[in-house]
Amino acid sequence: MNQNVGLEGSSITRPPFFDRNNYSFWKTRMTIFLQSLDYQLWHIIVNGPRIPTTTVEVVSLKPENEFNDNDFRMLQLNSKAKHVLFCAVGPNDFNRISSYDSAKEMWDLLEVAYDGTNQVKK
Repeated sequence: MNQNVGLEGSSITRPPFFDRNNYSFWKTRMTIFLQSLDYQLWHIIVNGPRIPTTTVEVVSLKPENEFNDNDFRMLQLNSKAKHVLFCAVGPNDFNRISSYDSAKEMWDLLEVAYDGTNQVKK
């Protein structure tokens, strides 16, 4: 009898789906998936997006009509990372993370909810 009946490999084009079980397994797979799409996606999730700013006497958001190509690329990568996260979670977690502007905030919320904080682990 074939022991592999009903087993499928993971998709290389779709993010691994998080079913609220085994967060550590999903986190590792999702990290590699994001890095394989574009390593800067992972960088944005870890460090947050680089929002275009300008310095006048204080740092403020740059008007969109002053964005350069790199500004647009960084914003696009944040949106792409958010999209991948949205595709990887079910409706309950989607509702939990959808109000955040950055993929980093979304990732951090999932991590605290399912993996705990360092204080919780201790």
